[in-house]
Amino acid sequence: MRLKEKVAIITGSSKGIGFTTALTFAREGAKVVICGSSQENADKAVKELLAQIPGAQVMGFKANVTDRAEIDAMVATVKEKWGKVDVLVNNAGITSDAMLRKMTEEQFDKVIDVNLKGVFNCTKAILETMLEQGNGSIINCSSVVGIYGNVGQTNYAAAKWGVIGMTKSWAKELGRKGIRVNVVAPGYTHTSMMDTVPENIL
Repeated sequence: MRLKEKVAIITGSSKGIGFTTALTFAREGAKVVICGSSQENADKAVKELLAQIPGAQVMGFKANVTDRAEIDAMVATVKEKWGKVDVLVNNAGITSDAMLRKMTEEQFDKVIDVNLKGVFNCTKAILETMLEQGNGSIINCSSVVGIYGNVGQTNYAAAKWGVIGMTKSWAKELGRKGIRVNVVAPGYTHTSMMDTVPENIL
């Protein structure tokens, strides 16, 4: 069990890649914090995880990554119960696609707020804890779209490219403090986020 007794917070983990990450971490012995867009979604994911891994240590929270106060409260509860935060996986993300001519400022801002600033918010929320510990691991989820761009995804591509830039900056800042910061850039993965993509595009 490679993650025995490690405490891992995984944002956007009530479904999709985030939930599969939570399952993997739990199987490796981690104490897992599932974060969903609603408490109902988080509770449902906790129940599903426990059905697959009986006895796993897991908590579920409504955690809006754009709401710093909500994130801070969640981290405080985790520390109160488990005493530390070893891993943060910044996975939460949304899409709001449109061609540039039709993309609204609201669509642009919404995706940037969740996919880019949300990563900043959650990392800030756990940073002092990891600095005090002198160790930790931050894993940021970007996308191949952040590297190569994609038609109709100006907002998403900008946010995911920004995540890569932040990761490189934080790795340089925090590596010397014992905190590893890495980024993963998944390709297209068949999750519920893909439900809105037309079949011919898939």
